[in-house]
Amino acid sequence: MESALLEKSVENAIAKLSKLTINEGLTAELEWCLGSYRFDNNPEGLKMKSKLALELLKETKEKSSRSVSKKLITDLEKAIVN
Repeated sequence: MESALLEKSVENAIAKLSKLTINEGLTAELEWCLGSYRFDNNPEGLKMKSKLALELLKETKEKSSRSVSKKLITDLEKAIVN
């Protein structure tokens, strides 16, 4: 379950960052880390980049509350904590 939550929340974060076209470098790094995680099941790099994405999504939500859903942020927080 933990693995599925991490993968799904990161996929959703990637989709949102791509849609908002903010920090395309971070989006690419998240995609790479997700592929690496699926290969070796080591979540360290993925969680590190996910924390950066979480901060960016929170900042974006503060500027425009409708641009990022609360569910996306809470799911990402839960996935990173585990």
